[in-house]
Amino acid sequence: MSVGDVAGLIAALAFVLLVGLLAVPLLKLGKVLDETRTTIRGISEESVPLLQEVTQTVTHTNDQMVKVDTITTNVAQVATNVSALTALFAATLGSPVVKVAAFTYGVRQAISGRSTGAGRLRRKG
Repeated sequence: MSVGDVAGLIAALAFVLLVGLLAVPLLKLGKVLDETRTTIRGISEESVPLLQEVTQTVTHTNDQMVKVDTITTNVAQVATNVSALTALFAATLGSPVVKVAAFTYGVRQAISGRSTGAGRLRRKG
C-alpha cells in the first residue's frame, strides 16, 4: 500500500463520513415533511365539514333574515294602516267632539256666570 492509496482510502472514508452526517438531517427533514403532510391532510379533512356547516349556518341565517324582513314589512304596513285609521278617526270624530266639548264648556260657563251674576246682584241689593 502506497501513500497515495492510504490518502485515497482516507479521502473515501471522509467522503462516506460526510455523506453519513448529511444523511441524518435529510432523514429528519423527510420525517418532518411526512408529519407536515399528515397534519395538512388532517386539517383538510376537518376543515371541509366545518366549512359545510358554516355554509349551512349562513344559509339558514339568510332564510331567517328574509323572514325578519317580511315581518318588518308587515309591521310597517300595520303602522301605516294604524296611522291612517287614527287620522280618519280624528277627522271624522275629532272635530265634532271638539265642537261639542267647546259648546258644553260654554254652556257651563254661561250657567255658572249667570248664577254668580245673580248672587252678586242680590248681595248688592
